[in-house]
Parts: sequence; structure tokens; C-alpha cells
Amino acid sequence: MSRPLLTTLAAACALLPVAAHSRPITIAATLKNYGGDGAYLAVYLTDARGAYAGTLWVAGGKAKYYQHLSDWNRLSAGDGKRLQGVTGASVGQGRTLKVTADLADALINAGYEIRVDAAVEDMRDSPAEIRVPLSSDNAGKPHAGRQYIQSFSFQLQ
Repeated sequence: MSRPLLTTLAAACALLPVAAHSRPITIAATLKNYGGDGAYLAVYLTDARGAYAGTLWVAGGKAKYYQHLSDWNRLSAGDGKRLQGVTGASVGQGRTLKVTADLADALINAGYEIRVDAAVEDMRDSPAEIRVPLSSDNAGKPHAGRQYIQSFSFQLQ
């Protein structure tokens, strides 16, 4: 399932006003067969200090469950636009979430990190399920999650 995401990460660009050029980034997360309901996933960026820089995608449509995506929920709480155009259905076990976003070139190889928080109803929450530096060296390489994600990767175009 691929969904275009027309986001330039306004929060991150505000931190880096010279970031006028952008490129697509495609993110893929394949879930394990963990034996539960669909997973809620928050895919977001943090800067080199670990501060929230923007939301790339949130899988799961019921806002009452976002509290279980605890790191993302805590870090992004002050971002009133954190969900504009970046939400979709939860992801079933064994399935792959694939989304594309526009990302400012200045964020790549600049100390930013892609993070994914995961939560499944009636199962343990997994903040920081994935933490991968946003670097050209990491592009295209699979990364294993801690609990629910079998494999995570991103492609820079």
C-alpha cells in the first residue's frame, strides 16, 4: 500500500530556513506475525538533540490510542499540525506499510533520526521500536525492530 505524503516538514524547515530543495523518501515497515490486532505506528523525525522535528506518517485512525505511541505523543504534543494529511489505517500483522514523503535535503546526513513508535491493542507498547539515523549510508538497508517490526527501511530518491 503506497500513499503519497505531501509534507515538507514545516517544523524542520523552520529550524533550517535554507532548506529549499527536497526529495522523496519512501519508508517501508514490515510487521512480524505477532498474534494480535492491527498495529498503530508513528513515523517521525528528531534532530541531533532528540527534539521532535516532524511527523512523516501515523498508521491508525483512532486518536484515543495515540497516547500509546508514547514517545511520539510526548515529543509532538506542541505541534498542532502533526496529523495534517499524515494518517491512515492501522497495519495488520505480517503486512507492510509503505509511504512516501517529501523531505528537505538539508535534513539528510545532518544528525536527524527516523523513529517509529508502535502499539497494539491488548499488547505491550513499543516506544522507539525503530531508531535509524537519516543518512545516505542507511538508505536501502533493512533495520530490525524491537518487538513488532520485522524489517524497516527507507529509500532516498
